[in-house]
Amino acid sequence: MFDTHTPTKPPDILAFGEAMAMFVADDLGELAEVELFHRRIAGADTNVAIGLARLGFHVGWLSRVGDDSFGVFIRRMLEAEGVDCRHLHVDTAHSTGLMFKERAPGGSDPRVEYFRRGSAASHMTPDDIGKVDFTALRHLHATGIPPALSDSARALSRQALREARANGTTISFDPNLRPSLWQSEADMRDTLNELAGHADWILPGLTEGRLLTGHETPHDIAGFYLDRGASAVIIKLGPEGSYYRGVLGGREESFTVAGFQVTDVIDTVGAGDGFAVGVVSALLDGRSPREAVRRGNLIGAQAVQVVGDMEGLPSRQRLVSLEAELPPLLPSS
Repeated sequence: MFDTHTPTKPPDILAFGEAMAMFVADDLGELAEVELFHRRIAGADTNVAIGLARLGFHVGWLSRVGDDSFGVFIRRMLEAEGVDCRHLHVDTAHSTGLMFKERAPGGSDPRVEYFRRGSAASHMTPDDIGKVDFTALRHLHATGIPPALSDSARALSRQALREARANGTTISFDPNLRPSLWQSEADMRDTLNELAGHADWILPGLTEGRLLTGHETPHDIAGFYLDRGASAVIIKLGPEGSYYRGVLGGREESFTVAGFQVTDVIDTVGAGDGFAVGVVSALLDGRSPREAVRRGNLIGAQAVQVVGDMEGLPSRQRLVSLEAELPPLLPSS
């Protein structure tokens, strides 16, 4: 059913999770009253894959979609963004997940309704990573969403992180909490902390970090994960910026980088994914931790200024232009 355009060389970055067809309301108001929508692609993991691909990285996407028109749409959208879809499997027994999103006034969080229960992506299994060449991977990006979808997708998450770790691949992990998908808060906390224990770079929000670790301050939240093997923990503080604590070259450092002022917030969904794109891309570019955190803040700020989850993610050319306009990054910032 699909036309595929698979590069010969395997991807050196891999992301996995659930991509959904998203219908965004054209007008303000409750979903029950909206008559017109426009179709886009949604999914935290796909946002990061697209963002890294726009910056010139060879990114692979692993998931399942249904043998339906929405699955075709998702594949075509991802390939048009330069994402390698050789590991996107077609599930003939289950459909592609859908979501509908309101237009919210004044940059407030929009209401979202999901139609994803029993989706193709929720039926991912460890067998789906059987053809991934982990020896060719430079980096794996993981989130807490796939393990929340089903037991089999949770098993896939565990296997992917173990394989990446065994092959010396760097791993980033964004908890991306979805409490409604879990049987209990304890199950969510224990599972995500277990998975985070395989990661090098952990990127929670402050509220997420407090819930997962039981600690209140960014310093103590970061310490919780550093004690479990992480090399860096970067905590999103919202408009205030981000906090970093990590170990590089045997030396620990910690600091806060202020956020960028945004005068016209349009859509907050996807800001955290933009932050992840910024941090991960900068670290893979060999930038310093301080530069990586500032790039995360910068791309996160770009993401909230447009409608849609990934429309504000910049190209490499656009990023170079944005960073060229920034003042020198002082150690005291």
